[in-house]
Amino acid sequence: MLFNTFEFWIFLLGVLLLVHLLPHRGQNRVLLVASYLFYAAWDWRFLFLLFLSTVVDFVAAHFAGPSRSTRTRKGAVAISVVVNLGILGVFKYYDFFVTGLCELVGAGSTEVWLLGVVLPVGISFYTFQSIGYTVDVYRERLPCQRSFLDFSLYVSFFPQLVAGPIERAERLLPQIEKPRRVTAEGLESGAWLIAWGLFKKVFIADALAHPVDAVFATGDPTGPCVYLALVAFAVQIYCDFSGYTDIARGVSRWLGFELMENFDRPYVAASPAEFWRRWHISLSTWLRDYLYVPLGGNRRGRASTYRNLFLTMVLGGLWHGARLNFLLWGLYHGLLLALQRAFLGKAEPGATRRGRVVGVVVTFHLTLLGWLLFRVETMQQLGRMVRGLAFSWEFSGAATRILITMVPLVVPLLVVEIVQGRARTSEIFPRPGWPARAFVFGLLLSAVLLLNRGASTPFLYFQF
Repeated sequence: MLFNTFEFWIFLLGVLLLVHLLPHRGQNRVLLVASYLFYAAWDWRFLFLLFLSTVVDFVAAHFAGPSRSTRTRKGAVAISVVVNLGILGVFKYYDFFVTGLCELVGAGSTEVWLLGVVLPVGISFYTFQSIGYTVDVYRERLPCQRSFLDFSLYVSFFPQLVAGPIERAERLLPQIEKPRRVTAEGLESGAWLIAWGLFKKVFIADALAHPVDAVFATGDPTGPCVYLALVAFAVQIYCDFSGYTDIARGVSRWLGFELMENFDRPYVAASPAEFWRRWHISLSTWLRDYLYVPLGGNRRGRASTYRNLFLTMVLGGLWHGARLNFLLWGLYHGLLLALQRAFLGKAEPGATRRGRVVGVVVTFHLTLLGWLLFRVETMQQLGRMVRGLAFSWEFSGAATRILITMVPLVVPLLVVEIVQGRARTSEIFPRPGWPARAFVFGLLLSAVLLLNRGASTPFLYFQF
């Protein structure tokens, strides 16, 4: 069930009617049933995995609390990590590693060893969210949850179930446990977020997907085509993923919840470290708090710091999928962070306006090279793209068409983000009068409805 389909909005209408007619405990039960129905619409067979992850961490957290012995507590956390990462390993990485091992030892056909299972949607998100809860109980950041139904809703809450943000238990569980009140302001701001998220997904991301796909499918692309396709992909993946987050946050506000921000204008970052503070914030902070810091962070010398940066970013790359290009993407960003640490230490570029501008331009282009690694599907395709960038810089009609397609799509995005930056807010627009609100809101929804006449395109991060 996609956010950019009418089926979802019919489903959401029924959920909203029931939720606003029931008391608090009834609301939670309706939301839990709705969340499982939402997930079953993708593939009901994988409901078992969602339920297994929920049961394991609900029980593990009860043994990870401060009243237990140290050995019991550590064992409970270990069980949580092993089971959840085991689920990920089997369904997401087993075929990848078996294929690589067979190629390494020179085995023949690998088909007999492969599982060939479909990747369960959202599995990377809810397993990390579930692990985080158990670890937080172990760290005594929150008490273990006594209500299995409330904890089940925390793991499966449908607006953010399949593509995040990866919520922290200390933030989302209190909203589940306590009665919620939906205000007129929440309804309005939620509507703005939903409209802008749909606009970014349908009007910008889906439209840019076509020229990007065409360039990456070209056998001998030119440098300008590759460069413009990378810029277009940078905008596409940002609008696609942040658009999902905006819709999830808006729907949650209609239900009385507040989800965390997952993006903060990442392409104005002046360094690789700042980029990761602004991009996919729920994942980057999860990796920092549950992997980088436990490994030792930057507390044990330079060599240890560089090792921890590389390990963290490699896991971040592989989190996106079991492909060599994601491993290389993680290594590349680990290298960027290590180089920044080596040459700048804890300092950040951009102390002056000119330095800030230079830092943003350099960081954006370093990020583009990373997106090249992220987007390619084979090493042969990567080789073609690199050759085009290095040796073929004649400007062709294909490059002109990409530019003509991209510019009118990027302008509204830039306008909104400039307004957000000046107002220092993540909300979509400052509060204009009602005529301006009605005009802009109607314009956004009209564009979405007009452009959604064809088949709906899944969000990119559903595959992770």
